[in-house]
Amino acid sequence: MILQRMLEVLLIEALRSHGTTMDEDRAGLLHGMRDPALARVLAAMHADVRADWTVASLARIAGQSRSAFAARFGAVLSCGPIEYLARWRMALAKDALLRGAKTLDRIADDVGYESASAFSTAFRKRLGCPPGQFARINGSSDHA
Repeated sequence: MILQRMLEVLLIEALRSHGTTMDEDRAGLLHGMRDPALARVLAAMHADVRADWTVASLARIAGQSRSAFAARFGAVLSCGPIEYLARWRMALAKDALLRGAKTLDRIADDVGYESASAFSTAFRKRLGCPPGQFARINGSSDHA
């Protein structure tokens, strides 16, 4: 447990030091977290990945119009807000699949999909293979 905390602290320090030397023109999550309006949106999305987020609801959190919010989000994070949410959901799903402790139904629900079928379809479209295959291929090295 101590080692895990130390690794987290090292990661945070590495991100902080990298963030201070990055070009101001570069897009990414760190730049998004520096923008107060986008930071509120990112925090909300990360806190409740299951929510049925829309550009309009996220723009309200940012305190901006939909078009201004979408343009700012895209410029700062290099993708649209709904695309970012989809990527974040898949990252969480991949992690859950690799851990192997949850059923597909549970993972789908945890990351905001209405069914395991809808989740499997989205996962296959994004990653090119079904979730079960992903878990078998990528989880095998952890268990060997």
